Amino acid sequence: MLELARAEAAVVLCAASPEAVDAVEALGGVLRVAPDEALVLGPVGSVEALVTDVRGRATANDDDAIVLDATDGWTIWTVRGSRAREAFTFLSALELPHEGSIQGEVARVHVKVVARGDRLDLLVPSMWGDHLRGRIRADCAHLGVVELPGPIPWTPAEGSQGDRT
Repeated sequence: MLELARAEAAVVLCAASPEAVDAVEALGGVLRVAPDEALVLGPVGSVEALVTDVRGRATANDDDAIVLDATDGWTIWTVRGSRAREAFTFLSALELPHEGSIQGEVARVHVKVVARGDRLDLLVPSMWGDHLRGRIRADCAHLGVVELPGPIPWTPAEGSQGDRT
């Protein structure tokens, strides 16, 4: 089975010195997008606490760190099930890690991918959210993709410190 669901999460942007972003990584749920930039994910409803945690760690190492709630700027599509990785091959030429994150072209747009076994979280700028959904449904239709109704809560990986509910 191949499930597609929109996931809801808190998304916080941290732009700071590489050392400050290194300190933020200890929180878990961090997608390092550049040496001086990261997106930090947390459960929906945790954005205020997440901003506070990220800001505290980042500004301890960089007084000029920028920490912003970027939740509205991102759409997350979760593809999960035993055929999730196979489905991804119809969307992108990127090589998925078993666990971890990558970024690059997926369905002709720039996407950040968090791979966790048979679960892939695809983060795309919100303006491209419907495009990505449509491409997943069309390009993976032959795999029996089933879209779940309503959003699901994003959850951190097991053992991650990213649970801030």
